Amino acid sequence: MSKGIQPVRGMNDILPEDSPYWQAVEDTARAVFEEYGYQEIRMPIVERTELFVRSIGEVTDVVEKEMYTFEDRSGDSLTLRPEGTASCVRAGMSHGLFHNQIQRLWYQGPMFRHERPQKGRYRQFHQLGVEAYGLEGPDIDAEMLMLTARLWRRLGLDSVRLKLNSLGNPEARRAYREKLVSYFSEFRDRLDEDSRRRLESNPLRILDSKNPDLAEIIADAPSILDHLDEESRQHFDKLRRLLDAQGIEYEVDPRLVRGLDYYSRTVFEWTTDRLGAQDAVCSGGRYDFLVSQLGGRHVPAVGWALGMERLIALLALGDEAPRRDSRPHAYLAMMGEEAEQLGWRLAESLRDELPGLRLTVHCGGGSFKSQLKKADRSGAELALILGETEIRQGRVGIKPLRSGEEQFEVDQAKLADLLRERLD
Repeated sequence: MSKGIQPVRGMNDILPEDSPYWQAVEDTARAVFEEYGYQEIRMPIVERTELFVRSIGEVTDVVEKEMYTFEDRSGDSLTLRPEGTASCVRAGMSHGLFHNQIQRLWYQGPMFRHERPQKGRYRQFHQLGVEAYGLEGPDIDAEMLMLTARLWRRLGLDSVRLKLNSLGNPEARRAYREKLVSYFSEFRDRLDEDSRRRLESNPLRILDSKNPDLAEIIADAPSILDHLDEESRQHFDKLRRLLDAQGIEYEVDPRLVRGLDYYSRTVFEWTTDRLGAQDAVCSGGRYDFLVSQLGGRHVPAVGWALGMERLIALLALGDEAPRRDSRPHAYLAMMGEEAEQLGWRLAESLRDELPGLRLTVHCGGGSFKSQLKKADRSGAELALILGETEIRQGRVGIKPLRSGEEQFEVDQAKLADLLRERLD
């Protein structure tokens, strides 16, 4: 049988059998975010290209190699968003959300990067992001990490580790950049092509190279922690004290720099050793100058994003990945035209009376035997049976499908109470 048109490479369908795992993570995350006072924001998938060029950085891999950019019919250059922070900042500026206000926001949705597809990393991928605006101190950085640690606990995830670093303020970072250029220039002949290109454009990214041939050179490179400005050093020390007081374990990693130009001061990654070379599960940091960089006033900011595909792949390695139960509670089987008419009225009244009831009504006809087979395959706990006999007696047959109980009957008027009791 022909499979017809196939999906674009690196852009995958999420099938009904997999959706409950996504829903469980999304529901858990939403609950945690709301407990900390974060509100959801939804941004468009398509933005003006200049937004990402100005925010992410013109010489980053994302802008140079990975963005899906095109001209629309008006000749405007548009881009499918490759990440969420720039769009979140643009939305906040467009709607005046940052004017003398503190904002705690979260978002979710698809992002797009044209890179080589591999396990847990696709050209259309989905992010959960959390961002806070208008708060300068390390306490909000600590809250971000406490919130994330709580999310891992709720998901039953214990295989992630926190890496922490500080990039200092822009002046300290520029001075450190010059030291890196000077250091790596001594090894120019030993650098790979990508690192030689970064030496001129973004030398901090050399520290993030995964080339094992450069490991020794990178290990001996100057540490940014030795070149922090005093204010950033105090900020970083206070953050560490707050995390220590909460018992949140972390590793200070002076080679952690993050791949986007807008970061300053705190940067962090939650990593795992269970997903191969792609070890980052959740990444973020401060971007205090991004709003002003895009034409707004100075608004301090911090946030993170996680890749849903990678997180779900990690959860699936456990004994029991979280799964939202979307199976029906009950399946209504009907025989005869009169039963169908009554059955649909009964189903709608049950849904009115029992919000949250997952009730599948059989469609397509067939014998009671075939309908009950479909009820069993649906995963429902109960089959509700309505035929001529039940209609005459004003009753509904109840066939438990999982507990091993015998079939019994209940008055139609008492069916909602029985289902309510079973659901509770």
